[in-house]
Amino acid sequence: MGARRGDTRQRIQQVALELFAERGYEKTSLREVAERLEITRPALYYHFKAKEDILNGIVGDLNGSIDELAEWADAQPPTDEARRAILDRIASLLDDQWRPLIRFAQVNQAVMSEFPAGEEMRHRMMRIVSVLSRPGDPPVRQFEARLAVIALILGNAPALLGLDLSDEERAQAAMTVAVRLALGG
Repeated sequence: MGARRGDTRQRIQQVALELFAERGYEKTSLREVAERLEITRPALYYHFKAKEDILNGIVGDLNGSIDELAEWADAQPPTDEARRAILDRIASLLDDQWRPLIRFAQVNQAVMSEFPAGEEMRHRMMRIVSVLSRPGDPPVRQFEARLAVIALILGNAPALLGLDLSDEERAQAAMTVAVRLALGG
């Protein structure tokens, strides 16, 4: 029963995030989330009492994933193979969790700037962006390392790029650029 409850919470978060990205956070009601999921409002309220609770859950899950990835990356040696493995893990996390959240953040910038979870997410994003660089690296190397991660993030934000590419083509191009930056050419 616990697995099913977790699945329901995940589905609610996924659908709510889609609606927040489509309609805007302020214009989306919990009633609309319940309708899209084809569940009753009491069933939705059992899991989440308010939209803020849904967004806190989404950002909390993402923050946990970022922390795990950053801790793993910090333990890796400063080799090209390790940098490539870090980029692969970041790309995987982007594909699995970030794409809808990036779309949401683009559409709902004002909400994210006012919401405490938004500040926490920005803090975690800075941590993940700097995961490829080491404190003793020269400034250009640190900048390239950060740009490599940003390239992967932008690859999941189609509206920011203005490129008419499929998700797969955009992700491939982003990884190619990220690897060139992270490995120094």
